[in-house]
Amino acid sequence: PPGPADLGVAQVWREKDSTSSQPSGGSYPPQPPETALVSSHPQNLPCRHSLSLAIRRHPHFRDLFDLSIPVLLSGNLFTQELWDSLSRHKAPYGWQGLSSQAIASTLSLLNGSESTRLFTVSRELLPGCIRLNGAVIKGFENDVGTKTSFYGFTVNTMKNSLISYSNLGFTSVPQGQDLRYIFIPSDIRDYVMLRSAILGVPVPEGPDKGDRPQTYFGPEASASKFKLLHPDFISYLTERFLKSKWINTKFRDLYMPSTGALMLLTALHACDQVSAYGFITSNYQKFSDHYFERIKKPLIFYVNHDLSLEATLWKDLHKAGILWLYQR
Repeated sequence: PPGPADLGVAQVWREKDSTSSQPSGGSYPPQPPETALVSSHPQNLPCRHSLSLAIRRHPHFRDLFDLSIPVLLSGNLFTQELWDSLSRHKAPYGWQGLSSQAIASTLSLLNGSESTRLFTVSRELLPGCIRLNGAVIKGFENDVGTKTSFYGFTVNTMKNSLISYSNLGFTSVPQGQDLRYIFIPSDIRDYVMLRSAILGVPVPEGPDKGDRPQTYFGPEASASKFKLLHPDFISYLTERFLKSKWINTKFRDLYMPSTGALMLLTALHACDQVSAYGFITSNYQKFSDHYFERIKKPLIFYVNHDLSLEATLWKDLHKAGILWLYQR
């Protein structure tokens, strides 16, 4: 049976809890990262583990998932109605603080079908592996593989990771001819960096003023390499899947789903099969905060994310057969 639009198979890696190359548990074993398939022609492949079928069969999740909602944003979707709606909300849920002209001109650089699809029909079958934040690979190739198909980030998490994990070998953002970058618009600076990256010019203003985007994304990065999560999609994910208790407190303006949560839920809306590695599980206290740490460090909870809520969601999605969650 067919799955959601732009089907594929994805492996999602996060820098939490993953230290073993031999996952255990779950209803079906995933392929190793080097052989996970992303289908640009999904109708020609058998849907052995269609997550959309699992969603339709589940009494709770079938009412939460809307696989028709736009995941990515481009100029093709920009309208006055959309501007009127999103200009009332702050990032990541809207465009408050940005001008209509700035948004329209930035999104116009993302016109075309490739900008609104995670997987495009023009691409051949490729291994699909999404990494994010401090994606340390060197020294851990047997555990986390080496392939990166997508790198998901906010400018803040990207730059913080480059600073925090440089001594561990994360000295540059993943680059490659077939690699695509997924911007999470958590702040105005993400739109500014995106526009500068596509135009190939230094960042003109804000906290990243003077940054040369090609330093991060490579000298040949064109518009086709960049994806932008739709603010309405982020709102939908927050409202239906990760509506935290923090929303009703004084910390509501600080809260948003974590980078890893947004990337994993993005994969669930764009792929036919998803395996998740390094995401928080109920026994997180047994493990170090990051897989690459030689000395165990505890996971610290902050109010900007609700990791307990995320842990419950991943467990429930795994139990429902909608994703395969690596657990120990």
